[in-house]
Amino acid sequence: MDRLYSADVDSGGELKKGIVVEQETEVSHVRAIGTKQEPIALVALDHVNLGYGSVPVLRDVSLTIYPGELVALAGANGSGKTTLFRTLLALLPSLGGTLSRTCPLTNFGYVPQSASLDPQFPLSVGEIVEMGAYGRVRPYQPMPADEKARANEVLNHVGMGHVREKSFFSLSGGQKQRVLIARALMVLPRIMILDEPLSGVDEVTRHSITDLFVELTRKNNFAVFFSSHDLAMVQRVADKIVRVEDGRVWTEVNRQGSPR
Repeated sequence: MDRLYSADVDSGGELKKGIVVEQETEVSHVRAIGTKQEPIALVALDHVNLGYGSVPVLRDVSLTIYPGELVALAGANGSGKTTLFRTLLALLPSLGGTLSRTCPLTNFGYVPQSASLDPQFPLSVGEIVEMGAYGRVRPYQPMPADEKARANEVLNHVGMGHVREKSFFSLSGGQKQRVLIARALMVLPRIMILDEPLSGVDEVTRHSITDLFVELTRKNNFAVFFSSHDLAMVQRVADKIVRVEDGRVWTEVNRQGSPR
């Protein structure tokens, strides 16, 4: 996750190899159209190819994600879901087309499929969550009091404030997911990207985590983009479903999703 803060992106819209444009611009996320306020996409892909090296995994991807949207990503294992996430986070370059972000990468909260944390290294829940502030705190600087207070706030938000001093690795799978979501919230995100956050947790935990996603989008106006194999759960809550299959990506509006 921490690679997110040091990812090198083209902030000036540099043209790569004559076909790839990646843009990151800081703009207001509401645009006036006459007397009507129209939201501006946090992320927009326009006919983008995604992959590794020069080999596309996904071709001709067009996708927009707006503030307040709860978007699910559905597809089989190995279909390219993680490739899409990694490209949005600038951990992989796009191979063609235009990818634009209207908020900096430091406002992307990311929960990977499996956290790359060494279980032999003792970390408390509080220390894990405070990692989300690393983009604002200089190396070797003690964690400021306001950041510690923010860590307590986000832990309470996800219902895990009572385990702040516990070892992260002593928690259940569902508790770990909530703590990692708290770490992503610590970033102060405008968009959250979560890779299989419902895997390995029980039914009750799946419901509580997706209910948290709904709250974050409806009350906080975050965008939440998450992948899941639980199609019934996806259809219960998502505003739209992005499908991935055989190198193709398309978006379906989900009229069964949670009400706004």
